[in-house]
Amino acid sequence: MYLKKTIALLLPARNEAQALPDVLKAVPLEVDRVLVLDNGSTDSTAQVARESGAEVVTEPRAGYGRACLAGMAALKSNPPDVIAFADADGSDDLSCLINLFDPIVRGDMDLALARRLPEEPRALSSQQRFGNWLATRLIHLFWGHDYRDLGPMRAIKWKDLQKLDMRDTDYGWTVEMQLKALISGLRIKEYPTPYKRRTAGCSKVSRNLIGSLQAGIKILWVIGRETLRQIKPWERNY
Repeated sequence: MYLKKTIALLLPARNEAQALPDVLKAVPLEVDRVLVLDNGSTDSTAQVARESGAEVVTEPRAGYGRACLAGMAALKSNPPDVIAFADADGSDDLSCLINLFDPIVRGDMDLALARRLPEEPRALSSQQRFGNWLATRLIHLFWGHDYRDLGPMRAIKWKDLQKLDMRDTDYGWTVEMQLKALISGLRIKEYPTPYKRRTAGCSKVSRNLIGSLQAGIKILWVIGRETLRQIKPWERNY
């Protein structure tokens, strides 16, 4: 099924040396390239990734979106047909990536999103739950699309991702992609997917009040920015 489609997986990682071995073992065999995006780690994340057979892209400047952009830049000389994103902390069930690849490879969808179904209450913090609810309700209000989640695990055609002109360097990456996909008329579908507590360590955002506030403000700002850009389509620079 996948012989004519190449698939790359990007895993932004900051101090995830403990989680990475099990995360990388769960990557489906259909994935051709796995890139761990070392986002300023102070542990052995890069070494563990290499020892586990992954490629390592180094982006020392902190920022989830910045790490994703660095990974995309590393693929430009030999781009895949399909590109996927997931967290490297063990919370995403990478064995379910196949459910996201299938509709894209078949040509049925352009962007496939994992809608997180927490396997235990603490898998998603109260801040995350409220932020997701607020952001998705605002998107429904302004755009009429009923997203259920802004989770990290997703797959998209490389050519479509290039057209989205992704720019966000931190917390707004996921919502920017989902809004621009709507604006571009991509075929989008969310697929319910089990979601676990991170394997080890502390979340850089969800369990940190300041980080949660910063992420929430940035997500709301991106929603407002993209909405205003459509109201005033001649204002394209930001």
